[in-house]
Amino acid sequence: MMPSTRSRAPQLSLAARFDFAVRSLLLFLAFPFVLIYFLLRSFRRGSGTGDLAQRLGSLPPAFRQAGLGSIWIHTVSVGEAQAVAPLIPLLRSRFPDRRIFVSTTTETGQTLAKAKLEADHTFYFPLDYSFACRHALRAIQPAMVLIAETEFWPRFLREARRSGASIAIVNGRISDRSLARYHFWRRSMRPILSHVDLFLMQTEEDARRVMTIGADPARVSVSGNLKYDVPPPPCSPIATWLANSLSRSARSVLIAGSVVAGEESAVLEAFAAIRAKHAGALLVLAPRRPERFDFAARLAADAGFRVFRRSQLDPSIPLKASADVLILDTIGELAGFYQAATVAFVGGSLIPAGGHNILEPLAAGVPVLFGPSMENFAEIARAVVAAGAGSQVTSAQDLARACLELFDDPAGRVAMSQSAAKLLQHNRGAASRTIERISALLADLEHAP
Repeated sequence: MMPSTRSRAPQLSLAARFDFAVRSLLLFLAFPFVLIYFLLRSFRRGSGTGDLAQRLGSLPPAFRQAGLGSIWIHTVSVGEAQAVAPLIPLLRSRFPDRRIFVSTTTETGQTLAKAKLEADHTFYFPLDYSFACRHALRAIQPAMVLIAETEFWPRFLREARRSGASIAIVNGRISDRSLARYHFWRRSMRPILSHVDLFLMQTEEDARRVMTIGADPARVSVSGNLKYDVPPPPCSPIATWLANSLSRSARSVLIAGSVVAGEESAVLEAFAAIRAKHAGALLVLAPRRPERFDFAARLAADAGFRVFRRSQLDPSIPLKASADVLILDTIGELAGFYQAATVAFVGGSLIPAGGHNILEPLAAGVPVLFGPSMENFAEIARAVVAAGAGSQVTSAQDLARACLELFDDPAGRVAMSQSAAKLLQHNRGAASRTIERISALLADLEHAP
């Protein structure tokens, strides 16, 4: 039986009230600067004031909810949006009469959500000001709010709870960095977390951590990692295009995905060493953020490589044989490109950035390499290495060495691909477990007196 989820929030201690007062003062002082920042960014990107309006809680009239309460799913960026993708078809099947809304924080997350997620509407998450949160909640009128991973916005959680919505954390995790931050505000975390009805965490360690910072143990359970349930994309036209472009020359392909600032030069250094032994190798370099596309292209050109950009190519025309580096300067195509890779490197890991999702290339059957900074995916990284589906590298030189070994070992690549398939199959099921728990939560809310 589900525990009671609508208990009153605990009374705030004096220390917790002080923390809330400090947060409120900081938010109040920051508001003019936040406003200017988003205004300038909106105009710089040519989106007008629409993005800012959504962040202030003003949503289009079409968002207005009628009938049964909706389901609001919040994802921060690309990784979280990809992780919740398996949930949406299951939600559609289980709750066909409820509209599904997806919010994101970042522009890249918004682009992917619009293109890949089957939501009724997508929009930018409101800033954590009470008025903005109330406006958005009144428009959407959610019966349930699902928050991917860990986004504990105090005012949003309070206003969502006041609106009558049930709140669940799905695919929850607490990284080392987040844990330190939450401990800093530990006096006020318990009342903040009391607004959440259900914590569905990825691992036992994540469950322990969220209880450590104040979650009610009766509301915490382990559901697994939704990222294991994300299916590989169907045979991608873009992967077919790249494979056809290279078929005659049988070129080896290194795809460096989700590369962050500070890693481009290391990847290019590794690729130069690779080219010394595999002169026909191709590098597909995919920066994590759009603002790095131009920089990465210039850096590769300055290193003496012949550079092409995906956005400037016609997929009906094969990639020129003279290409050394292809900059993937589009959003949402990386997963498809992995299918054409010989070896994949996943960035955000050679520098202390916490790592990115290494399951995407594994789902495409591609051996994966990654750096030492995998704090955000520590459990997955350990499982991948233990299964023999991927390897950790420590430097540009190490990346070149590992890549060359795999280029020269077709049988080893097949064995790693088979190990990856077994690992993925063994860990699937988080989506169905998540749906069962949130369905019970919603039923509990509907039958509450």
